[in-house]
Amino acid sequence: MKKIVFFALALMISFLTYGQGDTQRNMAGGADSIAHTRAEFSASKQMSNVTKAEGDSAYMRNDFAAAIQIYEALLQNGEAPEIYYNLGNSYYKSGDIARAILNYERALLLSPGNTDIRANLEVAQAKTIDKVTPIPEIFFVTWTKSLINCLSVDAWAKYGIVFFLLLLASSALFFFSKKMRLKKTGFICGLVCLAFTVLCNVFAAQQKSELTQRNKAIILAPSVTVRSTPSESGTSLFVLHEGRKVEIKDNTMREWKEISLEDGKVGWVPASDIEVI
Repeated sequence: MKKIVFFALALMISFLTYGQGDTQRNMAGGADSIAHTRAEFSASKQMSNVTKAEGDSAYMRNDFAAAIQIYEALLQNGEAPEIYYNLGNSYYKSGDIARAILNYERALLLSPGNTDIRANLEVAQAKTIDKVTPIPEIFFVTWTKSLINCLSVDAWAKYGIVFFLLLLASSALFFFSKKMRLKKTGFICGLVCLAFTVLCNVFAAQQKSELTQRNKAIILAPSVTVRSTPSESGTSLFVLHEGRKVEIKDNTMREWKEISLEDGKVGWVPASDIEVI
């Protein structure tokens, strides 16, 4: 009887000891998990408080990885052409030409008249493998596109407001002036201001459409095979390499996108191999 009682007590003590050790391990694991979570939260909080000056400082001391991390964190608070431009420079210096082009394109989308962005974009594009000859356009179309892209959507909108106010002033001069010369001046100026008001609004709408549609993308994969159908079994048409700019023609599928090039070539690529500008 004593042996049975002794065995039962030993079993109970062993069970309690194991349970206590397991509890301690769980508490230790929980403490580690909490510490890890706190560290992640502290890091994210720290990145949320970074400034552009810190990113610029990291770039100047050639710490491009830190600069990229800081600029990416800044973009979480909103898009800005200067941040995209600096991010593109950081990627270019770190040797990632495709992402440099991507961010230069994003910067140029927000500030199309910036010559520094355009110059750096051309330098980065010169390092890409694929050389595509675009289909020739009528000179008037090319000239119009250049005119639209010389200013941003905000700039065109501001000019539109200015010309509209001048239109109102010209109208007032035409309707309320008693002298025929002033009436003629008001009429002619009104017509000119009306034309410029319409053009500025049309150009602003075109720029806004570019910003909202975002139907251009950059190839980020080292190389991608463009296929005739949205499937790996589709016929191979041609190969594109990183940094190539494409236009998304069909965006309805999640895993595949139909793209086109400036020379008219069309095909399907995996969505994971491109990133929208």
